[in-house]
Amino acid sequence: MERKRTWVFENKPVIISTGTVGGPFEGNGRIAEDFDVLHGDLWLGQETYEKAHKKLIEDASFRAIEKAKLQKEDIEFFFGGDLINQITPTSFSARTLGVPYIGLFGACSTSMEGLALSSFIINSKGAHYILTAASSHNAAVEKQFRYPTEYGGQKPPTSQWTVTGAGAAIVAQEGDGPRVVSATIGKVIDMGLTDPFNMGGAMAPAAVDTIISHLTSLKLDPAHYDLIVTGDLGSIGRRIAFEMLTERGISITDRQFQDCGLMIYKDSQPVFSGASGAGCSAVVGYGHLLKRMKKGELKRILIVATGALLSPLSYQQNESIPCIAHAVSIEYQP
Repeated sequence: MERKRTWVFENKPVIISTGTVGGPFEGNGRIAEDFDVLHGDLWLGQETYEKAHKKLIEDASFRAIEKAKLQKEDIEFFFGGDLINQITPTSFSARTLGVPYIGLFGACSTSMEGLALSSFIINSKGAHYILTAASSHNAAVEKQFRYPTEYGGQKPPTSQWTVTGAGAAIVAQEGDGPRVVSATIGKVIDMGLTDPFNMGGAMAPAAVDTIISHLTSLKLDPAHYDLIVTGDLGSIGRRIAFEMLTERGISITDRQFQDCGLMIYKDSQPVFSGASGAGCSAVVGYGHLLKRMKKGELKRILIVATGALLSPLSYQQNESIPCIAHAVSIEYQP
């Protein structure tokens, strides 16, 4: 059963280009130089934060298409999603792109959900070029899931800062770039947590479940990877996941096991437990980590994007928080 959760891509689909876009807070962060575009304000010249969110996706998508030296007509499918009701920003960006579209919702796991599905189709020769993207906008997401920024509500130390950013990638049958080797699809794990200000703690068990399934089904030692990087567990969730892996007999070093939510911002930035949002693993993965691979610093990485599948409706009905994690294995050897 566990083997069926993992796809091995014999043809090794290639990520031929990426596009990453961030906001002003990200521009002051630790990996600012790894973004293709940084906007100076949260509005991006738009009337609302939600429309600005749509523009983030469009900017990242068109940048990826431009860097691949393609036209949007060359893209056969667009897979994408975000955190806003009915993934409206992504669907409206698909209207602009005019590409056959499949909308995804995996919360903050959407980046690797899209990359896994794109790679599966490319590996099966169902398309030549697929665009996949994930995004979030701090002001739009905070307004929906927590409190509007203008409210000035005090957050607890367990909370995380939603990334304003979008990451897009073009997956192809041929070309130069990092290759997707395998993917493990997550199961929904719900440990009964109900606090929307502690996403890291809620998502950690899902990340552990997927990592163990991936390593077990492929008979891999964690040392096979230079890095195993979770999506946005933050400092609290990462510590919980590390302890759970150790208890399960998974030998992994503190340096080898990292988290996208702890890579984006500087220690001086007030982000509490770290970064989060569907754009978190998208911009770190498609920007920072793939650039490190191309520089020769990393040869094999496993990105495990985590998502909390709650909504304002589920919270209002006193539901607990179901979580999921999707893992994608990427390698690059020029």
